[in-house]
Amino acid sequence: MAFSLFGKRDKSEQQPDEAVVPAAQEPQEQKRGGFFDRMKQAVTRTRESFSESISSVIALTREVDETTLVNLEPLLLAADLGAPTTALVMENLRQRALRVGIQGGDDLKRLLKAELKQILDGVARPITHPAAPPEVIMMVGVNGTGKTTTTGKLSAYFTAQGRTVLLCAADTFRAAAIEQLEVWAQRSDVQIIKTKQGGDPSAALYDACAAAKARGTQVLIVDTAGRLHTKTDLMKELDKMRRTAEKLIPGAPHQTLLVMDATTGQNGLTQARLFTEAAHVTGIVLTKLDGTAKGGIVLAIATELKLPVVYAGIGEKLEDIIPFDSASFVDSLID
Repeated sequence: MAFSLFGKRDKSEQQPDEAVVPAAQEPQEQKRGGFFDRMKQAVTRTRESFSESISSVIALTREVDETTLVNLEPLLLAADLGAPTTALVMENLRQRALRVGIQGGDDLKRLLKAELKQILDGVARPITHPAAPPEVIMMVGVNGTGKTTTTGKLSAYFTAQGRTVLLCAADTFRAAAIEQLEVWAQRSDVQIIKTKQGGDPSAALYDACAAAKARGTQVLIVDTAGRLHTKTDLMKELDKMRRTAEKLIPGAPHQTLLVMDATTGQNGLTQARLFTEAAHVTGIVLTKLDGTAKGGIVLAIATELKLPVVYAGIGEKLEDIIPFDSASFVDSLID
């Protein structure tokens, strides 16, 4: 039986979780304004299909009822939120509807935004920087996700913040990977530690850690091989590299970032699960977010991997990487 979600109530009956949130202060809005504009541009393809579909569903009926929610569910799945995330969101919306009602289409959109943001914020982790440099960031992921490119972009991002950066070319299985990272080092004007093709990745990392300590470098970014998740021995090599770094620098690696291609959608989650277990991943860098209409994969990552997206790749240029911001993402996704 369909139920009406148009329960009208006196303001005195308003529930605590419905209290009006005061508008953000102007300085805060200015601070995230740049991120919002870039994020909005990055998720254009997802927003165009997602928001238009939601508007079409709402337009089919004069009131938001059970039929509206039933029609909303496949839209969430189509945006690649995944079945677990979609089920969670739909259950919370239905419970809200039964408890206090939903006041039309605009209210539904507002509540949907709140649900999505809550999922993202639920897995957010503050980045803890070491008391003394260097901060070691290990980049992991399969070939083709943009790992080496992302390593180069992050070096430029940190340099622009005034931090000194050293790159480590620990993907010794492919000469092209070393050469590519050298190009990125030149473009971002940072130094690089490398070894010959076929060399020991852990040995390259050892030299890089020693050099970073001796030079007082603030950030050491380690580009590892594009490891296939089916290669157990290569996963063991990642663990060896982690132990090597920790011998020289206590607490290293301080961040282990898994680079995922947003265009692979749900298929990328299988690889991500295995990397998370083997490499002690602390966060995700989602590349090619601007190239997919299924940006909802960000929510699937949060629900199924319990990991935050820390950075987002939003284009081809050196500066096309931004810290991920849940509010900007959700506001950009749903008009």
